[in-house]
Amino acid sequence: MFEGVHTALITPFKNGTIDYSAVEKLVAMQVENKIDGIVPLGTTGESPTLSFDEHREYIKRIVGLVGGRVKVIAGTGANATEEAIWLSREAEDAGVDAVLQVNPYYNKPTQRGLIAHFEAVAKSIRIPVILYNIPSRTGVNFLPASIKELLNRVDNVVAMKEASGDIVQMMELYELCNDRLTLLSGDDNILLPFMAIGGKGIISVLSNLLPSDVKKVVAFYGQGKIGDAKNQFYRLLPLCRAMFLETNPIPIKAAMEMAGYCSAELRLPLVPLSDENRAKLRAAMLEYGVKLA
Repeated sequence: MFEGVHTALITPFKNGTIDYSAVEKLVAMQVENKIDGIVPLGTTGESPTLSFDEHREYIKRIVGLVGGRVKVIAGTGANATEEAIWLSREAEDAGVDAVLQVNPYYNKPTQRGLIAHFEAVAKSIRIPVILYNIPSRTGVNFLPASIKELLNRVDNVVAMKEASGDIVQMMELYELCNDRLTLLSGDDNILLPFMAIGGKGIISVLSNLLPSDVKKVVAFYGQGKIGDAKNQFYRLLPLCRAMFLETNPIPIKAAMEMAGYCSAELRLPLVPLSDENRAKLRAAMLEYGVKLA
């Protein structure tokens, strides 16, 4: 149900508020390029900087703009379980197809705590839940054996965005859960090897800019055209690396501005891309053939 390429959508700002004119343009471009899903208010969407009212309104607007043409997976994770439940119920009421639940950050729960947290969230809603394991940002790693235990407790945890960076751990997760859990890469830089170990797609940063190009990697691999998938992946790889010259979403927002989609405006504590890295990003975009505004 959640295989393919899903865009971790940026949140465009203008003069401190969400730029809904730019949002319309971004969603239209994604739908036209036949993206499989849109993921508002994950890491790339700067979710920690939005108020509850902004969070609720943004998800409602995205659902309305998409109009059922692609899936909408709303980021509703939090480090307080009751907050994650409230955000998830609001997103369910807005009509999303699933929610994305990041590991609770800062408070560093144990594995038993992680299981209890995600179980409580999953049981509070009727729609599917996609887990999001990114230890580099949250300070805690949700381990394969714990994920398997969670799947034994709830029915609506259906997929995981895996961004641990540990390919061996990802293999163990696939070995333990197999088709019970759709594995989605959380890192554009490892998309090809991720597909080779059992992955079914990606929640991508780069697909904000190049949705159809990222889709080609997954489509070619699914068709058994491994050589074509490899060629497309390695063509994209310099741009994948450029998207992480600084903390995500700083580079992708700069790239989207250079391509004419929206402002590169961020909310503190994130600050604009340095001049040195902006030049590197621009060079990578031009080398790939991205048209600049």
